[in-house]
Amino acid sequence: MVETIGNPLSWGAKALADTGTILGEAATTLGGSGRTEPRAQTITTSDLRRAIDLGLKDFAAFRSDVMFLVAIYPVLGIAMSVLAFNGAMLPLVFPLAAGFALLGPVAGIGLYEMSRQREAGHDGGWASALSALRARALGPVLVLGIYLLAIFTLWMFTANEIFQATLGPDLPASAGAFLTEVLTTGPGWAMIVIGMGVGAVFAAAVLVFSLVSFPMLIDRRVGLPVAVITSIRVAVKNPVTVAIWGLFVAVALLLASIPAFLGLVVVMPVLGHATWHLYRAAVVHEPVAPA
Repeated sequence: MVETIGNPLSWGAKALADTGTILGEAATTLGGSGRTEPRAQTITTSDLRRAIDLGLKDFAAFRSDVMFLVAIYPVLGIAMSVLAFNGAMLPLVFPLAAGFALLGPVAGIGLYEMSRQREAGHDGGWASALSALRARALGPVLVLGIYLLAIFTLWMFTANEIFQATLGPDLPASAGAFLTEVLTTGPGWAMIVIGMGVGAVFAAAVLVFSLVSFPMLIDRRVGLPVAVITSIRVAVKNPVTVAIWGLFVAVALLLASIPAFLGLVVVMPVLGHATWHLYRAAVVHEPVAPA
């Protein structure tokens, strides 16, 4: 039977009912199914290189889909830069660029699914990326994404306070004047040193909590607590390797943000795909023994 849209009221009621059902199912997935137990593995720099290499191959395989998938991020970055250069937000341009590292795991949700399906031998694409937010993953991913958004917001407030305490409260007359003041004065260098130190703390917190948690939630019904705890265990077991990965990601995103954020069109999908493969190297899932 052909299904028609019907009148707007009936269609809207059905849409609301479907949304409620999806949200209800999503809420039940926060705790996971408990059928497997993830184990943190030892990873080395060789695993990082392999993950990046596989990420590049995934990017090459999905280049048209991936480019479309992440096009919104450089556009958003350009829009934020325009707002920042209008005056009041000028001191926050660099924190905005650095903040992409905090939101990167959320941006990679669809990319993890595409890499997962390609690894399994299936054809992945835009539809696969959308399916990553199916009901079994929506609840945990949404909650973890809100957490990262809260971290990003707190970082922006903190960055503004650092500016106020060093170069503020007067706003710079122009971008050139602000850059000169930052690079040639004591308060400017104080802002750089303090900002980088505090920013590193924010980035480390996000890295530890989300290193493998997002791809794990896309891959298995483990539940949010298990995914986050496993991510922490991977970081604790491999502190040096994880620190190298975090530094690489931060530098790559920073360099990609310099040319008006346009480099993110390439860097973000490659990092997203590589994160999936790093997760596969860092975590194994073992069946839970019957009680």
